[in-house]
Amino acid sequence: MEAVAFIQEGVFTLKKGKIFSGMRPTGQLHIGHLSVIENWIRLQDEYDCVFGVVDWHALTTSFDDVQALQRRIRDIALDWLSAGLDPEKSPIMVQSQVKEHAELHLLFSMMTPLSWLERVPTYKDQIQQFGAQGKDISMYGFLGYPLLQAADILIYKATHVPVGQDQIPHIELSREVARRFNHLYQTEVFPEPQVLLSEVPLLPGIDNRKMSKSYGNDISLSASPEEIKEKVRLMVTDPGRVRKTDLGNPDVCVVHTYHKIYNDVEVCDIGDQCRKAGIGCVACKQRLAAKLEAVLGPIRERRADLLAKPGRVDEILAEGCLQARAKAADTMEQVREAMGVLGVMD
Repeated sequence: MEAVAFIQEGVFTLKKGKIFSGMRPTGQLHIGHLSVIENWIRLQDEYDCVFGVVDWHALTTSFDDVQALQRRIRDIALDWLSAGLDPEKSPIMVQSQVKEHAELHLLFSMMTPLSWLERVPTYKDQIQQFGAQGKDISMYGFLGYPLLQAADILIYKATHVPVGQDQIPHIELSREVARRFNHLYQTEVFPEPQVLLSEVPLLPGIDNRKMSKSYGNDISLSASPEEIKEKVRLMVTDPGRVRKTDLGNPDVCVVHTYHKIYNDVEVCDIGDQCRKAGIGCVACKQRLAAKLEAVLGPIRERRADLLAKPGRVDEILAEGCLQARAKAADTMEQVREAMGVLGVMD
């Protein structure tokens, strides 16, 4: 494992390695994203991290819907910062502002077999899913999506990538690309990134479907106290419990699922009381709303502070892009030398 030396506030520290992770800008985030950001916040103290708003990736499926793209970029960065991601510890960048990502993607495309891209599980799955919705995404850019992701990761020489189980094939492709590059050009430019499996609890939407803004079943990270109460009030509970005196089954109740994540102190007692009809759904929801407000309230306050400083988010992104580009430029010098190309003049 690669150890990275840092000096912070006069203290010499060793970090476990390097990480790149990012999200596509789809607008304001909801509570289902919070555990991912909280994991990033923990990783900042252990790894040399770069976090990216990957806007080019958004174009692979939303190439015909770009009017709000810049707003969405700021929205997602604002949510990260409001949730506690620290730009003093890790650069927060925008993918399209670090052109080296595109250059490395292009050079990787010269040496990556087409079959490697076609076998990525999400390729055919997503083409079918979007096709069922009447949208054709069988574009060159979508086919190359995993290779651009590999470039995102490898340009920072990431040794680890925090992902869920479904993203493991993408990281394996990054490992294969790194291995092939090093072998073809007799170099050791790239490490083979390891999966840092993130056990992120899957939060259902308030109607027990997958949480999504398009379904209107999400709870925004910036939700007001009134919005939180209303969303919790609408949560699906045990359909077999009609009256407060009926015995409940918390295992089929969305409210209880949220209690397990955000109310670990009381969740066992609440579950027992539900089964005995000792607590009604209204009181159970009120307790949950209070817990969610305790989680989301500080995020909402930090968001308000950032919004009160016009241009601050743009400044953070601009500085993050400068730091990220410095790292990426060093890698590209080695890549160009290995492949015998001069690159472009700035």
